[in-house]
Parts: sequence; C-alpha cells; structure tokens
Amino acid sequence: MSDEVRKASCACGQVRVETRGEPYRVGVCHCMTCRKAHGAPFNFYAVFPPEAVTVSGEVITFASTEKVRRYSCRNCGAPIYSTYFREDEFYVHPGSFDDVGAFTPTYELWMKRREPWLPAFPTCVSHFEEGRHKWTRREPE
Repeated sequence: MSDEVRKASCACGQVRVETRGEPYRVGVCHCMTCRKAHGAPFNFYAVFPPEAVTVSGEVITFASTEKVRRYSCRNCGAPIYSTYFREDEFYVHPGSFDDVGAFTPTYELWMKRREPWLPAFPTCVSHFEEGRHKWTRREPE
C-alpha cells in the first residue's frame, strides 16, 4: 500500500482534505442524485477508507439519500466529499485535489442515465446499468 499523501481543497481554500494511500476504487456516477448535487452530467470520485482521510475547515452537510451524506464548504459551497453509511466509505472528488490527473476511473454507475453525447472513458472497464451494489453490470460494446 502506498503512503502517498494527496492534498485537496474547496474553491476558496477554507476546507482542506488530505488522503493517505491509494483509494479502494475510482468511479463515475451518472445517477440523478449525483447529477443534481453537482450540477454536472456525472460525479467523479475516489473512494477511501475513512481512516485515510483528514478534513479541516467548516463544512455543511446534505443528506441526499438515507445512506449518503454530502459535504460542501460552508463559505464557497463547493462540494468536497461524501460518505456512504453502510459501506463505511469516504468519496473524495478528484477535482478538489491539487494534483491534476492523480486518479483514473475504472468503472461507471447508472449507465442508463448517461448523456448520449458523452464519449466513452477508455479506462472504465466495468459498466453498471444502475448501482454497483445491484450487480446490474453491462459489458462494454
């Protein structure tokens, strides 16, 4: 396991995040909840164990589902990370990291909500019609 420390922040810099080691996985989600929460056609995230993430600064919390909490900077409103209760995972948004290109997605969720104009992500080798937990995997065409 890597001991690499990566730093991230919100748009105004008042919330700082540090991750240690490599993420469990890196993915892209096209579900309506992610689309609405980010105002973008998909959400990109790197999943870490909670003990590998340190956060400083004031955040506001939004319960987007029964199990998911989303955290944004209290000052600028930039979404920084989210947590998933059942699986005890910490989802940090790669766009928040200081280093560009540190993470590469390997799977996509909610393909049935994917924008038709969006080109394929060549590194995404797994595709799921809905959530990964439902095992509705679709093989690449």
